[in-house]
Amino acid sequence: MHISTLWLSSMLLHKILCLLTSNYFLILFLINPLNAIPSIIPLNVTCHDKCGNISIKFPFGSGSGCGHPIFSKYIKCNYGILQFSTSTGVYAISSIDYASNTLVITDPLMSTCSSMQNSGSFTLDRGGPFSIMPDNIFVLVGCSRTSPVFDRNADFCDSGSGLTVCKGLYSCNGVVGIGLEPNGPISTCCVYDPFGLGYGLDLPKLQCSSYSAVYGFGGNEGDPMKWQYGISLEYNGSYYSDGCKNCEESGGFCGFNSGLDESFACKCQNGLNTNSNCYGRGLFVWSSLSLSFFVVFLGISGFLFSWMIALF
Repeated sequence: MHISTLWLSSMLLHKILCLLTSNYFLILFLINPLNAIPSIIPLNVTCHDKCGNISIKFPFGSGSGCGHPIFSKYIKCNYGILQFSTSTGVYAISSIDYASNTLVITDPLMSTCSSMQNSGSFTLDRGGPFSIMPDNIFVLVGCSRTSPVFDRNADFCDSGSGLTVCKGLYSCNGVVGIGLEPNGPISTCCVYDPFGLGYGLDLPKLQCSSYSAVYGFGGNEGDPMKWQYGISLEYNGSYYSDGCKNCEESGGFCGFNSGLDESFACKCQNGLNTNSNCYGRGLFVWSSLSLSFFVVFLGISGFLFSWMIALF
């Protein structure tokens, strides 16, 4: 009799445990489907470590809420192209050197040896975290003879090595795009002192048709077709903190919360945002509701197990 009772109790316990287990995960999945199963697939991820073929690291970000808030209004990833924005336009970023805190941007209307056309102005926003690198060479081409850059009392133009750069550009076939003949007089060309530019240049005010920017020659000073065209900028790299480092080491992306305070947020790859790091938030992420169900489940299981032991 005692053996039959024990056998029936064991069978009853088995059925109850199976029922509780199946119902627990069913109810949990219906109530909170995203947290009922392990978060192996990233959910609602907005931050990425690449845009096209360019790596994205702090303080920059790939989208809204990524990176440092001060940089977010300047740097964005748009359809696989990392872009830099100022009040004068949107420019593609061709490279970033995180070791030296520099990046190179290209102006689609900027003149090069192969192609010259009327350009727009270029200006950096005052008070922003970017500045023009001093080794940039800005060349104003197709300038009016009455341009203020030719004021002899002001000494705006580089009359030394700048003349060689002007001769190099004016030897290009691309000058026909601004109404000049190749190898013509360079009297309408001016190489600006980079430090004299301040935050940018205003072509209408300077009465020049176009500009070119060279950030390097690559050992080919005599061949303007091989010059490195673009604008090299330096950015303020002092925003990196221990908190951001901790976030990155845990597999997260440093970002910020929406709102007036734009407080720090560590964006985890499973879609969660925390104010510290992503440790312990990778594979199993449970909500407080699902955790309560789990505790109740364990409690009932423990009670039934104790009851079965008492039957012995």
